[in-house]
Amino acid sequence: MSKSPFTDEIEQAKPPGKFNLPHFTSFKGDKDPDRHLKHYRSTMVLYRNNDALMCKIFATTLQEYSSYRSIKKKSDHLFNVKKNPKELLRDYVKRFKAEKAKIVGCDDSIASAAFQKGLPADHPLFGEMIMKEDLTLANSFALADKHTLWDEAWRADKAPE
Repeated sequence: MSKSPFTDEIEQAKPPGKFNLPHFTSFKGDKDPDRHLKHYRSTMVLYRNNDALMCKIFATTLQEYSSYRSIKKKSDHLFNVKKNPKELLRDYVKRFKAEKAKIVGCDDSIASAAFQKGLPADHPLFGEMIMKEDLTLANSFALADKHTLWDEAWRADKAPE
């Protein structure tokens, strides 16, 4: 069981006598959170001076709120991005770039290492990248673009007619 996020003072506070819980529309994470807060405040206007009650009751109006919390990812998150065996190289590069774009202040040297590490060891691009020294992320993506063109031409030649 998790510990309450409230202080002991709030946790132990009792509602005023004859308090009836007003009806609230639960916040499900799919609407404007500011609008939900304004609705809550206007409904609880009679109790606005009772901070403990305001906190405890507000928590009951939240059905889901985690989708509005931004989870900050760091550059090392990119080591979780792997090329799937049946995935086209173009799609892997696109997916990797999308994940990188979500990271504020992403370190390009870490991103470059993660991009390479996400490739299977037997992939021709992996072999070429490992042979080059001081390969920047931009150069890695440029090399990947060349391999994508080669990969697509190779697939087109092997396709049944």
